[in-house]
Amino acid sequence: MRDLVPRIESATPPGRDRAVDALRALAILGVVLGHWLVTALVADSGTVRTASPLQHMPHLAPVSWVFQTLAVFFLVGGYAAARGLDSARARGVSYRRWLGSRMTRLSRPVTAVLALWAVVTAVTLASGVGLTTVLALVGLVWSPLWFLLVFAALTAVTPLVRGLHPLWPLALVLYVDVFRFGLGGPAQLGWINVAAGWLVPYCLGASWARALPGRRAGWGLLLGGSAATAGLVLLAGYPASMVGVPGAPISNLNPPTLAAVTFGLAQCGAALLLLGPLRRVLRRPAVWAAAALVNLCAMTVFLWHQTAMIAVTALGLLAGRPLTGLHTPPVGADWILARLLWLPLFATALLICWSAFRTYEQPRRPSGSHLVARGRPVPSKAVRDA
Repeated sequence: MRDLVPRIESATPPGRDRAVDALRALAILGVVLGHWLVTALVADSGTVRTASPLQHMPHLAPVSWVFQTLAVFFLVGGYAAARGLDSARARGVSYRRWLGSRMTRLSRPVTAVLALWAVVTAVTLASGVGLTTVLALVGLVWSPLWFLLVFAALTAVTPLVRGLHPLWPLALVLYVDVFRFGLGGPAQLGWINVAAGWLVPYCLGASWARALPGRRAGWGLLLGGSAATAGLVLLAGYPASMVGVPGAPISNLNPPTLAAVTFGLAQCGAALLLLGPLRRVLRRPAVWAAAALVNLCAMTVFLWHQTAMIAVTALGLLAGRPLTGLHTPPVGADWILARLLWLPLFATALLICWSAFRTYEQPRRPSGSHLVARGRPVPSKAVRDA
């Protein structure tokens, strides 16, 4: 690791905004920890079903305010896509080639996940595992993929939306919620918000690429988004949890509601306010190396974290009895404490997944383009492009 830190430092272009990479890393890690904390696999009467501690302990809703960080990821995604498109055009790279490169980087690790789980699904069904259990497990693995589909679609329309003011998709989200909640419109209207809702932070990121927002904009987004979200939760009946809760009549996330979008704006404001402090901290080579490494394996971490949790849960069944925090219903302080103690094992399983599948995320490069530290190559161009 001592050799790797200076090599990453030397491979980083002087003008790179390291705070952007740090925000992306924090967003990914927030989603991973959030899923591990609010998703439970309950072993019950020979089947496995999903549950959430938020069903039984709604006072834990503030946990979702910390770990539901998708808006920050879309903010950084919009920024990176707009900057990348400008850079490609300046080099004479066509839109088709630019988009193809980005789609390849998204699709390679996804293909590995789908291939493995196609085999796992076939084997488990053939071995007599109940369909309910298989659907629960596959649903957990599939849940991160919807997000990537939306992200890929927004990336594809970057040339069209990069100049779009975020207020336009925000207004569309507002109208959709008024029709479906206020006027009794069909619930299917909410799926419009899957694109419109995440387009808000994406457009905000694209506008950030054109001109750096000042601290006033950051404070405005943070305070305005927080006030709007509080009003919607307290006065308009929106759920306090910013993630879906099984059995709840309304989910703020599936599809996104106006409350989820205003909450995302508050998060984006906080992210913009953190840019200065992050830039100062990331001047330290060791801190920057950690952020860069998370970015290099961000897709692998995101796609495999549910598989890691499932693997630990399955191995725990070998104990012959339900293990608290792993197989038991998510009720009470005992479950919370036990789940926190399981997190290091989830992380270890995720590290194993990363070791096995990280090559699918980074394309093969000529041998001369690698920074080698103790036999583990790190593509220098990947550090520049992450």
